Amino acid sequence: MKIYTCKDRLEDIMTCIYDAWVEALRIGHEQIQVKKEPVFQQTMFDEYIHVDGDAKKAEKVIRSIRRDISDEAYLDVYYATLSAEEDALQAIYNFLRVGFAAGCRVLDYYTNPHVMRILELRRKVGNESHHFREFARFQSLNGKVYVSHLEPKSDVIMLVGRHFADRMPSEHWMIIDDTRKTACVHPKDGTNYLRYLTDAEFETLRKTEEYEDEYTDMWKTFFHAVGIKERENYICQRNLFPIWKRKHVVEFKD
Repeated sequence: MKIYTCKDRLEDIMTCIYDAWVEALRIGHEQIQVKKEPVFQQTMFDEYIHVDGDAKKAEKVIRSIRRDISDEAYLDVYYATLSAEEDALQAIYNFLRVGFAAGCRVLDYYTNPHVMRILELRRKVGNESHHFREFARFQSLNGKVYVSHLEPKSDVIMLVGRHFADRMPSEHWMIIDDTRKTACVHPKDGTNYLRYLTDAEFETLRKTEEYEDEYTDMWKTFFHAVGIKERENYICQRNLFPIWKRKHVVEFKD
């Protein structure tokens, strides 16, 4: 068995699929697996092959999915690339095997486990993105730039950023993923872009949570003002807003 591995980035993932597919045409798809790094426990008798990102190969895979299956199928695949599930990359590979054979009809194959898995991954990533859109909190740095910190399981900060680009188009802001040390940066009246942070940049930006402004007090005041003490239900609150999502939410810090 040959196991192709890559970093958890779109370009690397698509390149990994490209190289694995080329080899599968020679030895068969059943002899190929694909995984995101890090791989914590390698099996003894399998061959592990690391793949670095290649823009041309990645573009070929994306173009083939959109042309030979559909744009909607590519959107499902894109969401799956953002998933933190361990089998996400293999699920994409399995889906593409079905998709390239069936064409645009593949998304109607609701009884196929590979199709259902890719749709499940898209739903989970979409739900997590929705939750963090609701609970992102920005700190104002000298009234010039707004900074928000998140720690999502899936890589959803660009999806979250797209939401705020429509609502804060004329502000400088950034959304930082503390888990992956990446930032969605939005220049005033500009377009969002993804930035991979160095350790020094990340340590500097992490200190921004120590800042407090008038919005910090407003959030806390609003949170306590709308609460009805007689109807407090902490179990329901934890179900709707799990504790792991609250780390950077100002009204829960105290």
